Amino acid sequence: MPFDATSQPLSPPRWRSLDGQEGDNRLSLSLQGRPLIQLRVQPGEPLAVQLEHACTERPYQALWAACYWLLSRNPSCQRLAWQLPEVPVQALASGLLREEQPGQYVCERGMFWQLPQPWLGESVAPVYPQQMRITDGKRHPQRAPKPRGEVYRRFDARLGSWVSLRTLEIEHDLERFNRWQNDPRVEAFWQEGGTLAQHREYLSKLDADPHTLTLIGCFDDEPFAYFEAYWAKEDRIAPFYPADDYDRGIHMLVGEQRHRGPHKVASWLSALVHYLFLDDPRTQRVVAEPRADNARMIGYMHDQCFHCDKEFDFPHKRAALMILGRERFFERCDLV
Repeated sequence: MPFDATSQPLSPPRWRSLDGQEGDNRLSLSLQGRPLIQLRVQPGEPLAVQLEHACTERPYQALWAACYWLLSRNPSCQRLAWQLPEVPVQALASGLLREEQPGQYVCERGMFWQLPQPWLGESVAPVYPQQMRITDGKRHPQRAPKPRGEVYRRFDARLGSWVSLRTLEIEHDLERFNRWQNDPRVEAFWQEGGTLAQHREYLSKLDADPHTLTLIGCFDDEPFAYFEAYWAKEDRIAPFYPADDYDRGIHMLVGEQRHRGPHKVASWLSALVHYLFLDDPRTQRVVAEPRADNARMIGYMHDQCFHCDKEFDFPHKRAALMILGRERFFERCDLV
C-alpha cells in the first residue's frame, strides 16, 4: 500500500470518526480528534508495522484501531507484522496479536474479523454452556435466550453506509413484513403472502421457537430486509445433511427495491454470515436452502464463497443446499 501524504476519515463501528494522516511510510491516527497512535509502515506481505507512539490511556484500543485501519484500507493484506516493545495483555488474550518471537507480533486478517467487539456491541455474551436436549426426537444443545435490539453493526467502506442487524419486533415491524411478503417478487419465492393477522401468527410462532431468530437488516438504520437465522440441528434441513450441533441456517428476503443488486447483497450477506459466526464461536458452518431455480440468489451466494453441496427435495420445493464453512469465510472474507 502506498502511503501518500493524505488525511482521510474512516468510520469504524460505534465511533464518530477515526482520522488518519499518511505520508512518508508513516501513519498517525486520531480518534474523535484526540491523538491515538503513530506508526512506521513498510509495504509488503506481510505489512511491516513499527510502533512509534501510542496513547498510554488506551493501548489496546490504539492497537485495535491501527489493525482495523490497515486491514480495511488494504483488502488484499492478510498479515500485519508488528514490532512492539510491550503488548497489552488483552491484545494477546483476545487474539488480536500473537507473538512470533520476543518483540515481534502478528495480526492475522482471519483472526481479526473473528473478534466479536465492536461488531456485536452490547449484545456480546459469554459462550452459552452446552447442555443437550431432545426436541421432537432431535438431540441438540440447549439454546441461549434470544437477544433483543441491535445485534450487529459495521461500516461498509465500499458503500459508504452502515449495515446493521436488529431483532424483529412484531408490533413495530408487522406492517412492513406484511408489505414485503405480499410483493409479487417476494411471494414467488417465499409463498407467504397473507393478511396482517396471518403474518402476526407466523411471526409469533417464530418468536416462541427457540431455534429461530428473526432479524431486520438495515442500511443507515433504514429497514430493507428480513432474515431468519435458525439452528440447523433442530430444523427441517437436518435430515438432508450431517448437521453439526452449532450449524446455523438462513432465510433471506430483501423487501425494498432500491436496496437490491449485487453490491448490496455483498454487503448484507457478508454482514449476516459474519454475525452468525461471531454469535457463537462453535458455529462451523452456515447453510441455506434457496429454491434450486433461484439462479440469481445462488450466484450471489457463490460470490460470497458458499458452495452448492447438492440439490434435494423439500415437500414444498426443490432446494439447493448452500454451505459456507467458518474457515473459508474468515480466510477469504472481504470485509471492509
